[in-house]
Parts: sequence; C-alpha cells; structure tokens
Amino acid sequence: MDEITLKALAKINLGLDVVRKREDGYHEVRMIMQTIHLYDRLKIKKTNTGGIKIQTNLPYLPVNENNLVYKAGRMLMEEFGITDGVLVDLEKRIPVAAGMAGGSTDAAAMMYGMNRIFELGLSNKELMERAVQIGADVPYCIMRGTALAEGIGEKLTAMPPMVKCFVLVAKPPVSVSTKLVYQNLKLDNQTVHPDMDVLAADIKRKDYASICAHMENLLETVTIPLYPAIAQIKERMCENGADAAMMSGSGPTVFGLFRDEEKAKAARADMRRSGLARQVYLTTVYNNRRK
Repeated sequence: MDEITLKALAKINLGLDVVRKREDGYHEVRMIMQTIHLYDRLKIKKTNTGGIKIQTNLPYLPVNENNLVYKAGRMLMEEFGITDGVLVDLEKRIPVAAGMAGGSTDAAAMMYGMNRIFELGLSNKELMERAVQIGADVPYCIMRGTALAEGIGEKLTAMPPMVKCFVLVAKPPVSVSTKLVYQNLKLDNQTVHPDMDVLAADIKRKDYASICAHMENLLETVTIPLYPAIAQIKERMCENGADAAMMSGSGPTVFGLFRDEEKAKAARADMRRSGLARQVYLTTVYNNRRK
C-alpha cells in the first residue's frame, strides 16, 4: 500500500466537567465524548524523498512542526526508523479552533494511516498509548464512538452508542484559545458541577429526552461571557426546534440535537440566514469504533 485516504471525524462533548486543577497546571476533566459524521479528509501518500510534506485547502494553516499531523508523523518516523517520506493532502471541513478536536482527529488519522502504509503492526490500543504524546484528545479520536474521558482526557471508557439523532453545528466568526478558557476558569466550593454519571446512565438507557435535559458544559461559564454570540446561537437553535443546544469543548462551536430531520433542516437554513455563524453543517452522530 503506497497511499490511503481517510476521514478524520469531528467530536462534540455531550457533557463536560472540570474536576480540579492539578499541581502540574493541567486540569482533570470528566467528559462524555461523541463522534459526529463531519470530517476532514486526509490523503497520505508514501514518497521516496524523505520527510513530511503537508498541503491543505486553508492557506493560514501551518504545514510544519506546528501542525499536529506533522508531529504525529514525525513521532512514528523516529520511533520506527522510517526513511521514506509522506505527502499529506489535508482537506479541512471541521471548523478550526472550535472545540471539535479538528487538529487532534487529523493527527489520529495520520497515525492510523502511517500504521497501515508502513505496516507497523500497531494495534489501536498501541496507537492510543502513543497518541497522548501529541495531545489529550488524540487517543479518543483514534477510538471514536461514545466514551467517558477522564484524567486530562486520555483515560477512556467505551460507552454504549448514543441515540441516533441529527446534529446541527454552527461556529460563530471567532476563534477561542483553549488555554485562555482554562486560565479563566474558577473552581471553588461554589462551583456547580455537571453530573456526568447521570448523563452516562441516560445514554445507557437510550433515554433521549433525559440526555437532552442533562447535557451541560462547565466551560460555558467562561466562554459565553467572552463571546455572547454563543448564547445567541444556542437560543436560536432552541427556538427552531432543537431538543438541546450546547457549546462543544472550550468553544465557540455550538451544536443542537434534533430527532426530527425536517426541523433540523429548517434550523440549518435559519442559522445560515441569521449571520450569527460563519460555518453551519447538519450531520448525524457516528457510533462506529475504529476497527
């Protein structure tokens, strides 16, 4: 195999709690992660020139060691002594700096693809063990599906599949620094934490109404005051029939859940007309784990 084309799927957080700030500066989290069928496309091709070359449809994206795809490729090349090169054609559709693990899922696809092309023989578990060196979300992006993430996001427990539904994704014309959001997060005895155990039980029972009622993201307390458009998008989605709407990750992307496809399509059209969001997509939850 000299080349492979892969879909790098985005994620949303059905629930996100921050438990505490650790002594090393990282934050411990409890999150329920969900893959959705919105994706970037990576074409990875073996070359005889050595090194890693990345080309992309977005001119402002870095194509050097500042790109997680590059870091993931270099890590495997160094570990396994790979002397051949790779050319990566990265077609971005997932919003950038948006709380949807766009960079992490691209890195996960790069690791998966190189494992196949160069016949490294690594299991998904072995890939995930290496992936945490690239970023906390990368192991989950290799795993995919519905999962509880703990620690800094790298401790993963597979969950039963999420109820099938439509997902409306809307990103306002701002980019959010995850680091800034966590720096501004205040955790004390007054903090009301989302209940991930209740949400997990709802998902196991496939109780869609209860899932929608118990979805919560603690980071909204930081990001929404900084970017009020997030609250406007949430409100607009609910006015248009979303069963629930919430910010994903550290934001600023908002997603709404719908069981009714016609309502979801009408809400997509309204969101595009509103001017509140620069990128609007309608997709579905994706429950397959990576084989």
